[in-house]
Amino acid sequence: MTDPRFYKKKGPFTLAELATHGQCEVGRGDPSLLIHDVAPLNEADPTCIGLFRSVKYQESLKNTKASACILSLEMVDKAPDHIALLIAKYPYRSYALIASAFYPKEQKEKNIAPTAIIHPTVKLGKGVVIGPMVVIGAHAEIGDYVEIGPFAVIGEGVVIEENTIIGDHVSLSHALIGKHVHIKPGARIGQSGFGFFMDSGDMGGHVPVPQLGRVIIQDYVEIGANTTVDRGSGMDTVIGYGTRIDNLVQVAHNVHFGKGCVMVAQSGVAGSTKFGDYVAAGGQAGIADNLKIGSGARIGAQCGIMRDVDPREVLAGSPAMPLKEHYRQVAVLKRLAEENRKKVN
Repeated sequence: MTDPRFYKKKGPFTLAELATHGQCEVGRGDPSLLIHDVAPLNEADPTCIGLFRSVKYQESLKNTKASACILSLEMVDKAPDHIALLIAKYPYRSYALIASAFYPKEQKEKNIAPTAIIHPTVKLGKGVVIGPMVVIGAHAEIGDYVEIGPFAVIGEGVVIEENTIIGDHVSLSHALIGKHVHIKPGARIGQSGFGFFMDSGDMGGHVPVPQLGRVIIQDYVEIGANTTVDRGSGMDTVIGYGTRIDNLVQVAHNVHFGKGCVMVAQSGVAGSTKFGDYVAAGGQAGIADNLKIGSGARIGAQCGIMRDVDPREVLAGSPAMPLKEHYRQVAVLKRLAEENRKKVN
C-alpha cells in the first residue's frame, strides 16, 4: 500500500471511470463500484484494484482481498467469481494509466530558492521551480514549468524546454533538452567524451581531442540516476524521442538513439554507434563502437555486441549470437559437463 507521507492520492473512482482512464472495458461487476486505490494483489484490501498479468501470480489472485482486478481476456477464467474485472488488451499498460489517475504528477507552484545562483542573462519561463543551491550559467534557457532539483548545475547556453524535470545533483552542459524529459538525480549530461590520441610516450603522452559536439535529448525521454551521456566529439550525441535509459548507464560520444529505445541498468555503448527505433538492451549489455543496431533488435542481459545487428534480431551471450544458437551452446556445455562429472565419479 502507498504511504501518504510520500504520495498524494486522488479519487475514489468508479469501476467505469477507471475503465475510461485505463482504456479498457468493464468485463464483470457493478460499473458504479467505488475503488479507492491500487495495490498488489497480495496486499490489497476490499477498497483496491490489483493487476494480474502472469500465471506465476495465480495464487495471489486466488487469495486476494481486492474488489477488482485488471487482466487480459485470456486470464478471465482464472479470476475468483467475487472479483470485478477490467479487461485490457495490455493489462500492465492499463494499470499504469489507472495508477496515474490515482497518483497524478503534481504541478508545483513557481518557486525559485533564494540560494540559487542564476546568471542575469538566463531566460526563465513561467512557473519554473528551482531548488536550493542550483547554479545556472550564462545564456541558458529554461522553459515553462521546468523543475530543477537542489544542487543541479546547468551550464552556459543549455536549453531546457517546457515541463522537463531535472533531478537533484544533475549536471548539464553543451546540451539541448526537449519537452517532458525526466533526468533523474546524479546524471551527468554533456561532459567531454573519452577522446584522445593514444601515444606510447615517444611524443609526450596521450593527446586530448577537443570534444566539439552537443547532446540532443528529444521529447519524452527518461534518463536514470547516475547515468552519463557524453557530448559528441564533432557530431552530436542524440537521444531519440521517448527513449528510456535506466540508472548507471554509459552513453559515449556520437551515439545516436532512434525513438523508443530502452537501455537497462549498467549497460554501456561505445562511441559513434547508431541505434534504430525501439531497440532494447538488457542489464550489463556492452556494445562496441561504430556499429549499427537495427530497429526492433533485442539484446540480452550481459550480451557483448561486437558486430552490426540486423533489425529485429534477438541476441544473447558474449560474444553475442542468435538466441537459439546461444541456448544450444549452453545445452551442449551442460551435457558435456555432466558427462565429464560421471567419468570422474
